[in-house]
Amino acid sequence: MKFVKSSLCLALLSGLSFNALADVDVYGKANVTIQSSDDGEGSFTEIKSNNSRFGLKGSEKITEGLEAVYKFEFQVDVSDADSKGDNDDNISARNQYIGLKGAFGQVVVGRHDTALKLSQGKVDLFSDLEGDIKSIFKGENRLGDSVTYSSNTYEDFRVLATFIAEDDEDAKNGYSLGLTYGDSSLKKSKVYASIGVDSEVNGYDVVRATVQGKIDDFKVGAMYQTQEKVDGSAEADGYLLSAAYIMGNNTFKVQYQTMDFDDSDDKSAISVGVDHKLNKNIKVFGFYSGFDMDNNVDQDYLGLGMEYKF
Repeated sequence: MKFVKSSLCLALLSGLSFNALADVDVYGKANVTIQSSDDGEGSFTEIKSNNSRFGLKGSEKITEGLEAVYKFEFQVDVSDADSKGDNDDNISARNQYIGLKGAFGQVVVGRHDTALKLSQGKVDLFSDLEGDIKSIFKGENRLGDSVTYSSNTYEDFRVLATFIAEDDEDAKNGYSLGLTYGDSSLKKSKVYASIGVDSEVNGYDVVRATVQGKIDDFKVGAMYQTQEKVDGSAEADGYLLSAAYIMGNNTFKVQYQTMDFDDSDDKSAISVGVDHKLNKNIKVFGFYSGFDMDNNVDQDYLGLGMEYKF
């Protein structure tokens, strides 16, 4: 990521005056794959932009121990276009908020990943690709009309909480909670563990437990989840297992996930892949993901891609 000082950038993108000078962190990533996809009716070739994004984030000191924070992040689709080559819908909202940070932790208001989603850490080795856990599991929510709190770390523990305003007279407020232990990147600790709970969030109640550990060049992880619609239907439980082995600039990955429903279609998926780092910010990769649907068509995806972070 690059650190820039630009009053012009602030004036255009965050509405501050030209006289305001502040440190702004400009960041993002481009992730594009060319892949053979089979959604059940025959294979075809496509180019996909896998949650490519750019954003601005920063902070400003208010008093000693208190600062204002903000983030404006956007998803960019660099691949899809209609027959005329137009990309009218290629930019959409990701996390976008303003808030306060201090000894109490951080509180932000706006659009944000829920506490349950954040609690998973990095156990999903195929995030943003076809094998992303959101293809099987509920709870991967990024919602507006929300207030999100994250505590500072104490004895390696951290508390996460999200309140989602009902925004409608016939709706109910949603609540998402998470408790984490350790470092999700497994750089400061060898174990990361968490539990997350959703209540009335995007139509579902969810409970999720996650653990991931590192032993030498191996990373192994597991997740267990129960979920149901808020009306009590579509009850299901499932789990995810993931493993990665780092050998030089290469990371070999495998992941299995399954969800068993009480009264409908069971789903499972297996993904394998390899990442090759060209440098700190650039990698090329390949993957295969296959989905087994009991009462629906199976799906297969085989792709090659490149990711550049800045």
